[in-house]
Amino acid sequence: MDPISIQLWLLVTLFVVTFAVTIAVVKLLDHLRRQDAKSQAAAILAEANKEMESQRRESALQSKEEALQRKAEVEKELMAVREKLHGEQRELEKRKGLLDSRAEELQKQERMVEGNQRKISEKMAEVKQRGEQLAQIVEEQSQALHQVSGLSREEATARLLKMLEQELEQETGSIILKHEKKVSEIADQKARELLLTSIQRYAASHTSETTTSTVDIPNDEMKGRIIGREGRNIRAIEKATGVDVIIDDTPGVVIVSAFDPVRREIARMALDRLIADGRIHPSRIEEVVGETEKKIDEHIQKDGQQAADEVGVHGLHERIVHLLGRLHFRTSYSQNVLRHSVEVAFLSGLIAEDMGFDRSLAIRCGLLHDIGKAADHDAEGGHPKIGADLLKRYGEGPEVVHAALGHHDDIRLEYPYTMICATADACSASRPGARRESLDRYVKRMEELETIATGFKGVQQAFAVQAGREVRVMVSSTQTTDETAAKICRDIAAEYEKQLTYPGEIKVTVLRETRATEFAQ
Repeated sequence: MDPISIQLWLLVTLFVVTFAVTIAVVKLLDHLRRQDAKSQAAAILAEANKEMESQRRESALQSKEEALQRKAEVEKELMAVREKLHGEQRELEKRKGLLDSRAEELQKQERMVEGNQRKISEKMAEVKQRGEQLAQIVEEQSQALHQVSGLSREEATARLLKMLEQELEQETGSIILKHEKKVSEIADQKARELLLTSIQRYAASHTSETTTSTVDIPNDEMKGRIIGREGRNIRAIEKATGVDVIIDDTPGVVIVSAFDPVRREIARMALDRLIADGRIHPSRIEEVVGETEKKIDEHIQKDGQQAADEVGVHGLHERIVHLLGRLHFRTSYSQNVLRHSVEVAFLSGLIAEDMGFDRSLAIRCGLLHDIGKAADHDAEGGHPKIGADLLKRYGEGPEVVHAALGHHDDIRLEYPYTMICATADACSASRPGARRESLDRYVKRMEELETIATGFKGVQQAFAVQAGREVRVMVSSTQTTDETAAKICRDIAAEYEKQLTYPGEIKVTVLRETRATEFAQ
């Protein structure tokens, strides 16, 4: 074999070997790529399974949390429903007990009436029997006299009547006086029985009014927020409402003190809203107090309508209803005037019913007899005259108008409902615990302090606080200066010393504030 053939054979052999090695290397690389792809796929699959398991656990936890939250909400709703049902059940039990007591009282009254009717029937039968016996005796005596005297029936009758007339002339005066005394005693006894029966049939409870209210706070930190920086918040509250806000060491409460129940209620409701809202600063305080005053007006209208519905009086003018609601915030010798008016209405109706008069008209007279007390600060004169003028202006009848005018002094026989209303008013006022003079004197003293202060020129508002030991006077910044404000303070103090008698001392504080407001647009 020549060298060229050998070289060719070697080249061919080398090519074949190289081709075989290349194919083997390619297959090996392909096998390695496949193994690597499988490993990556397995890793990706494992990672996906792991992520899916994590998401499944998160979903399960979220579902459990939502289920627990929904369960808590449902339990809260159920608890509220249970409390509402329990409250309604207690109210129903209370009403049931009241109805049972009234039914028992009615049964007693029915038994008394039946017994009286039975006694009256027996008396009437006895009187009828005695009358028949007397008629028979008289007939027998007439016949005997006719036989003995030999006179005719007419002559005997004339002689007998003449003799009786002569005998009775002497006894007439004493008999009349005796019967007048007896009738007077019977009338007094019947009147006492009627009044006692009416008072027993309407037995209303009485609670005394107080001059302080408490406002619950979530924590003691809220006290600092109510006071504000350098006391600006508490000053703004006291200026806007005219009350005295007392913040002491008592945990969990803030005390609101004022003799005027309307101011006290406005301050209490405003503080509740401010505490719940959390934003407490002077402008927000003024805004909330203004909104609260509107709500109080709505509350007054609602109280007046509820009182009218309670006694069954309908068709009242809207202004009369509003004045009636204002009586809820008035007291007379510590007795709430609205509850006193409702009580007088019920008593008047019961008395009128027993006497045979119109029960509905008597109730209307009793409910509106003190309506003048709701406007006696805005008009001159006593509350009877003011109330009569208001009722006449808003279309009430003459009986109702005169009941308001004359339930204290001007009582006339042509208006029996005035007498009934005056009687019921005296019954309500004389019940034990109904009236105490100390609180009324206290209120009058506070009103005197404020009235004297507001009589000075430039004074906008005056508030008596701390049981009358301090008077805070708000003056106009446009009508006064700092110097005139100081003079007004001295003049008010001097006027107190001149007109009033009081223990200790009265602190007069005059506040003059200048406020500038601009709007950025």
